[in-house]
Amino acid sequence: MHTYLIDMLECPTCHAELTWKIGERSEERIITAKATCQGCGASYSVRDGIGLFLTADLSRNDLWERMDSGLVRYLREHPALERQLLETPLAKLNPTDQFYRALVLEARGNYREARTAEETANRGLYTPEYLACWTGQFDYIIAQLAATSGPIVDLASGRCYLVETLANRLQRPVVVTDFSPTVLRHNRRRLENSGVYDAVSLLAFDARHTPFKTGSVATLTTNLGLPNIEAPGALLTELRRIVDGIFLAISHFYAEGDEANAPAIRAAQLDTLLYKRSALQQYRAAGWEVEVKNACVGAARPTPQSSVVEGASIDGLPVAATNLEWCVLRGT
Repeated sequence: MHTYLIDMLECPTCHAELTWKIGERSEERIITAKATCQGCGASYSVRDGIGLFLTADLSRNDLWERMDSGLVRYLREHPALERQLLETPLAKLNPTDQFYRALVLEARGNYREARTAEETANRGLYTPEYLACWTGQFDYIIAQLAATSGPIVDLASGRCYLVETLANRLQRPVVVTDFSPTVLRHNRRRLENSGVYDAVSLLAFDARHTPFKTGSVATLTTNLGLPNIEAPGALLTELRRIVDGIFLAISHFYAEGDEANAPAIRAAQLDTLLYKRSALQQYRAAGWEVEVKNACVGAARPTPQSSVVEGASIDGLPVAATNLEWCVLRGT
């Protein structure tokens, strides 16, 4: 993490000031450090450049880490399947297996081939309308932020698609966040390889208990990250506390009359933020003034199961073909 973040951070448990003891650093990047809360005495650390501000009181369900680490581990235990993924011509793998191939190549440090496999997979996993609506939201955010300055905090950064776009096109500092240090370590290697790591800081925290001071974040973004975080009411209230500026959340919504996907959405407990009316109610209840911007509708279909790893797939939703309404929710 970069040194400029010290002035923005506080204890995520009690919101008191932190006392910093910096160990190793490289110019403006902190490599190792310890931060101690002046109020409750809790301690947090920076390790390998990643700020660790997790609290122990919240349960977390890390789907990305489970899929990524679990798949790589499973394939190492079944080398014949790993060889099948890696040695089959890319065009002959189905899109899910192309994506799994990308994950295996990343784990081996072969980022160039991994990126090719992932880009090929995404074109097969998602409809052209889905991809056009999704990337159109990136373009909208870039246009909205082009005349602004200062660091951008990206929430639940996932595989850093939006982060790379922000860093490349705006030449701005970007803070990558996730509650999984494992995911952040993967992201650090990806961003180093893509050439944007110099602009990026990495912080591990739970978005319901962030380490940011009240009003310290001028620009907050997220790329489909909100529905994956439990207790959205508490989440949006916490985000309202830290933001003194704008929150741009790439979102997509299911139609309330979509009966084919509704049972799966409810079973995953994602209905609060995957339906537009409910999501807007949650934002407003948390104190946000929220607008729907850059809306478009695109066809979505279930992603196929792997032909190599029995029963494995990429996305749990949708379970039936549908149309999704895409937009950026602009909160102030």
